[in-house]
Amino acid sequence: MSGIYIHIPFCKKACTYCDFHFSTSLKYADEMTDAICTEIVKKKDRVNGQVGSIYFGGGTPSVLSSKAFEKIFGTLEQHFSVSSDAEITIEANPDDLNAKKIAELRQLPVNRFSIGIQSFFEEDLIWMNRAHNASEAESCIKRSQDAGFENLSIDLIYGYPLLTDNKWLSNIQKAIAFQVPHISAYSLTVEPRTALASAIKRGKQTPVNDEQSATQFLTLTEKLQEAGFEHYEISNFSKPGKYAVHNTNYWRGIPYLGIGPSAHGFDGQARYLNIANNAAYLNALQSGNLAESIEKLDIYDRFNEYIMTSLRTMWGSSLQKITADFGKEFLADTLKNSRPFVEKKWLMNHNEHLILTKEGKLFADHIASELFLIPDDHH
Repeated sequence: MSGIYIHIPFCKKACTYCDFHFSTSLKYADEMTDAICTEIVKKKDRVNGQVGSIYFGGGTPSVLSSKAFEKIFGTLEQHFSVSSDAEITIEANPDDLNAKKIAELRQLPVNRFSIGIQSFFEEDLIWMNRAHNASEAESCIKRSQDAGFENLSIDLIYGYPLLTDNKWLSNIQKAIAFQVPHISAYSLTVEPRTALASAIKRGKQTPVNDEQSATQFLTLTEKLQEAGFEHYEISNFSKPGKYAVHNTNYWRGIPYLGIGPSAHGFDGQARYLNIANNAAYLNALQSGNLAESIEKLDIYDRFNEYIMTSLRTMWGSSLQKITADFGKEFLADTLKNSRPFVEKKWLMNHNEHLILTKEGKLFADHIASELFLIPDDHH
């Protein structure tokens, strides 16, 4: 079943580390909602069969009014066949999830929140320039659960200067105690063009320490596995069977539609990229055009994409799929290129799947890039 990703490009304020596409002005929220609905109608023939997941990302979708959501859901229901048990996720910030907002969202088809907690410590949230405080981080989880939203995912960040190992342990234990079925945890990366990058450059901020990140990553995997979570993708942990349907489909190469400024779509053969500019996006759709560019993927692009995404998961890269989709030469090269990592015990070949070991997960990007193939590899 296909997925639909909808990018809501608004936030209350800019976090120091974020390089996603958003605007802190909600002035054009109504026009944006209309444009998103127009794009949904224009792309309705790109999905065959049922839709199994809808994911509102951003930005901060929870800043959008319920009226806007109703309009978007109305348009989706009119033009797509949405499965009755589809996973419908909305990314939310703790400060938005007050009782009124949760009650409004309860009236919509939304059945899963992905909450950007990041930390339960006040000083860390201030350092990140988050819009919420530590007490909101805790109360919004309880409030959502009490309102009947059982299927929650929370985001945490590790590997930043303020985060001692003890504080990290405390964040993990708190997350476990809330009994949420899904936790995503990301190592702080310094993206160019962010406030954090320029502060580090000016010497106002300590650079990120790779060793700290590696240690905190290993603590995370150990503690969550002890608590009954499966480490099913490098940054994602869930109770058995509670995987994020939408994201798991990305990693497995299942087609999805991308709606909204800066959103990406993928149909198995090509990637569709929407323009990352609110005004240009609105102009295009208001004048009856799509705001996208299309990138045709050749067999090497598709192979490299498959390796990059599948290797991050606990299911690994299927050698049978490589043979079936790409041919025997690709298989032979993959086996040859993976050998050094198998010898290092960073990769294992288990039931015809290449899977990262615990140690290997620390080097996932490096290993994937060594397995990539370019046309010169085949003469």
